[in-house]
Amino acid sequence: MTETVGIVIVSHSSDIAKGTADMVRQMVGTEVKVAFCGGNPDGGLGTSVPLIIDAINAAWSPKGVAVLVDLGGAETNSEMAVEMLEPARRDLVVVCNAPIVEGAVMAATEAAGGSTLAQVKAVAEELSAD
Repeated sequence: MTETVGIVIVSHSSDIAKGTADMVRQMVGTEVKVAFCGGNPDGGLGTSVPLIIDAINAAWSPKGVAVLVDLGGAETNSEMAVEMLEPARRDLVVVCNAPIVEGAVMAATEAAGGSTLAQVKAVAEELSAD
């Protein structure tokens, strides 16, 4: 299997995170590593930095990882998670400013084609352009 950029989906809802990951896998297949996390450790709405770090590690690729988030708190916690990674990995993880479902599908499709991390992020973020 050729290395591709990994995709992480972070949502305040575990159902949304899992559903988005399922959609990505159905549309792109298994050639792109996809991981997700959602909800807080008590099972309610929220996000968890340790769970985000686990998801990044699960989707890890030498080509990097693109993280898609649903709301501001997920973005903040994802950025905190990136800062807590080992220094060698920090520069290979980006948090995308994109709609979570559409962005994840577009990012994974781009990653499946062998694109770089910067290209994957740019394609996901095209959806947020004015």
